[in-house]
Amino acid sequence: MYSAQLLDHFENPRNAGELEQPDAAAEISNPACGDILRLTLKIESGRIVAARFKAKGCVPSMACGSALTEWLIGKTLQEARSLQREELIAAVGELPQASRHAAQLALDTLAAALQQAQQRS
Repeated sequence: MYSAQLLDHFENPRNAGELEQPDAAAEISNPACGDILRLTLKIESGRIVAARFKAKGCVPSMACGSALTEWLIGKTLQEARSLQREELIAAVGELPQASRHAAQLALDTLAAALQQAQQRS
């Protein structure tokens, strides 16, 4: 049902936890399924230098949070804004149609964190 990549992100999550004194943070919940994703970012000179996530929800939500943080580190804020849902889905080795909400939750949380970062700069 799930790809080996997705299961690896779930069983061995990258960048799990929360950054102390982040430059941006956001927490979004999906009212349809109850999943919650929190994202914290450290930003230096317009580039994401650290990212952490906390997730409560289904296996794909946890995996998408992990893959998102892995993808974000080292990216500029503009590059982060350009991330598409299909790119995140590919990073976890595909998602069943019924689980694609997990990628959207990750992107919505990223958008909220980037909005906060923009307001602070």
